[in-house]
Amino acid sequence: MDSPYPQSTAPAPAQVPMNRFRISLMDWYVVRELALPFLFGVGAFSSIGVSIGALFELIRQITESGLSIWLAMRIFGLRLPEFVVLSFPMSTLLATMMTYSRLSADSELVALRGCGVSVRRIVAPAIILSFFVTGLTFAFNEFITPTANYQASVALERALNSESPPFRERNILYREFQEAADDDDATEMSRLFYARRFDGNTMYGLTVLDFTQEGLSQVVSADAATFNLQTNIWNFYDGTLYAVSPDGSFRHIVKFETQEIQLPRAPFDIASRTKSDSEMNIAEASRYLNDVIRQTGDEKSIRTWQIRIQQKYALPFVCVVFGLVGAALGVRPQRTGRATSFGISVIIIFGYYLFAFISNAMGEVGVLSPLMSAWLPTFLGLGIGGFLLLRASN
Repeated sequence: MDSPYPQSTAPAPAQVPMNRFRISLMDWYVVRELALPFLFGVGAFSSIGVSIGALFELIRQITESGLSIWLAMRIFGLRLPEFVVLSFPMSTLLATMMTYSRLSADSELVALRGCGVSVRRIVAPAIILSFFVTGLTFAFNEFITPTANYQASVALERALNSESPPFRERNILYREFQEAADDDDATEMSRLFYARRFDGNTMYGLTVLDFTQEGLSQVVSADAATFNLQTNIWNFYDGTLYAVSPDGSFRHIVKFETQEIQLPRAPFDIASRTKSDSEMNIAEASRYLNDVIRQTGDEKSIRTWQIRIQQKYALPFVCVVFGLVGAALGVRPQRTGRATSFGISVIIIFGYYLFAFISNAMGEVGVLSPLMSAWLPTFLGLGIGGFLLLRASN
């Protein structure tokens, strides 16, 4: 019997498969298989690194310098994050190679491909895991490792040099440069800052020469000065300010008891304990480069710090390189044992970091730009990994 109501002729809305965006059982299975060798790699590589880089030196300090065992254990714990984060890329390579080599040896990859699963889909969990480890590496390098390294260095210095202050005591010299007025490619000194002595808070016996105008424009001489960290202003005490005419004569002389002068913070940073690049995150290293290193006019130091900053960006992406290369090598139809996978991983790691060392050296001598020097190993590794994966897919 026909319905008395008119039938709708509008097309039914398209149904989106709910399982399209779900993680499949295969993904969970591969991730579980990757997790154990990854954790094994973190433990193994971290142990090797911390033993060579920290443990033997701490044992020597205990026996020769009388470093207490409890302090040595504290320094050891603070140095540990540095080696853990260095193990992340290597562990990613080891995990992907061992996991996919086992799946290939047990013919599990053959079964998956027989069901219509492509090689790219099979290695997708490894690539996603690599990006996750990349983010973890970046977080360690920014928020944990620099602070831990700095605290370890300060603790060790205080223990071994209890009578030596952690700052430069005498002859603080800072030179600031600007672009030359008659040559855009040249620089000339714009300001000279000198202090005879520093006690960690106050500088004594100061002389500041200002060349920012054409010729010598201002001379400041003071008995003492402090830098206000809140206002970023120098407070000079008991001094004299000389205004100098272009012909070299003094046109104005002002004696003062207290005078605020806007000068760079760099002299205070130079006199204080300077952190190494491994003790700074990206923001601190960039600020140190712009406020201190660039003002010295030392092109080699500027280039070196530019490379170090770019390496802080590039290092985490080594995890993606190693994950891609390891998965591409592992999915090849072969029977490779775990020992063989470990050996191949060591060779790849050695080759990669050897090339990175060469690239760094080429950047420091000016053959490569700082950007290319830091990123070239990563770009080359991604290209090789993509090529190997393409071959494995055919």
